[in-house]
Amino acid sequence: MFRFRSLAALLLSVCLLVAFGCSSEPKKEEAKTEAPAPAPAETQKEAAKPLTLGLILVGPYNDKGYSQAQYEGGKYVEAHMSGAKLIYLDKVNPADRPGLTIPQVADDLIEKGADLIIAGSDDMKDGILEAAAQHPDKIFVHASGDSAWTGKAPANLGNLFGKMIYAKMLAGFTAAMTTQTGKIGVVGPLINDETRRLMSAAYLGARYAWTEVRGKDAKDLTFNVKWIGFWFNIPGVTADPTQVAGSLYDDGYDVVISGIDTPDNVVVAKQRADAGKKVWALPYDYEKACEGQGGICLGVPYFNWGPMFLKLAKSVADGSYKPGFEWVAPYWADINNPDKSPVGFMPGPGMSADTKAALDKFIAELGSGKLDLFTGPLNYQDGTPFLKAGEKATDKQIWYMQQLLQGMEGLSSPE
Repeated sequence: MFRFRSLAALLLSVCLLVAFGCSSEPKKEEAKTEAPAPAPAETQKEAAKPLTLGLILVGPYNDKGYSQAQYEGGKYVEAHMSGAKLIYLDKVNPADRPGLTIPQVADDLIEKGADLIIAGSDDMKDGILEAAAQHPDKIFVHASGDSAWTGKAPANLGNLFGKMIYAKMLAGFTAAMTTQTGKIGVVGPLINDETRRLMSAAYLGARYAWTEVRGKDAKDLTFNVKWIGFWFNIPGVTADPTQVAGSLYDDGYDVVISGIDTPDNVVVAKQRADAGKKVWALPYDYEKACEGQGGICLGVPYFNWGPMFLKLAKSVADGSYKPGFEWVAPYWADINNPDKSPVGFMPGPGMSADTKAALDKFIAELGSGKLDLFTGPLNYQDGTPFLKAGEKATDKQIWYMQQLLQGMEGLSSPE
């Protein structure tokens, strides 16, 4: 199983100049700082102290997935905060930039004026801890991770994440409302606490739709997670996500959910649909991932980083930011509100009217607290208890899930 930190030990610092010489920034005319767009009247406030936000992206800034969502979150800050400026480096991973470490990237961003540095991927955990310790006068935020929660973070490092578990529940619910075979597949990234809880949340949403809405037997639902080994495809290192998705469709799975940063499963679904198969897909991370994909795209659970980044940037600029652990819940009154909700679920053109109506009811019940799917009895895959009957999971129990849930297929830990 591919792991960022195991490769990091082999990195050669002499590649730093090469890495920055080969930056994948947009063309110069695109990279220029744009004049901030006027904020809506109701959001206009007294101008904050100018702030430069340095963003470290694990994938391409235009990947139509996780990294693009974070990049656009940074652009949101520029548009809604007077004097704010975004600088960034993308493709910060050992395949695209071998020899480049997170502390080296942080040093460069600080030299370019960054006041706040956000590391965008769970795989940057060790590197951002080191960088924060080296620059105690700067604020660092890990957009994932738990260092501030566990007390391992220096005083200038916080954690920030949206509660994607709920958007994933909506994806699983939609998949189970749509499937005609009862077989739902997932193209998963690498195996860790984050991906176990996200895959399990999707399963819980699927099981609820299958049994409580469609009235079917849970034993007739198959939910199979196939891991590729990283957040996106790295030829020669990970499994090819297009081949993984294709094998699921070939084995009778008619809905495939993506857990990786790029929409490979949608590409494969379109190919299969063009060949006459009745199949669907749900991409991940990026709000617009279903646009132009037609009826095979059911919807997308996505991160909306703009509001979280803006609140963070303003608090850093005015000196009120206190580093800590923030795991932000959806804005349940309107989970797709671009100015309020940290995560959302955008229905796709393939979602039926009946599924949309059932989904709206499901969202309302989750938001009101009437429905809590992380309630026992729930067991792990090996039969050991996760939650006792009637027990509601705490955030820490969900965050640190040790296995996938009973009823799911797929590995719970690396082989």
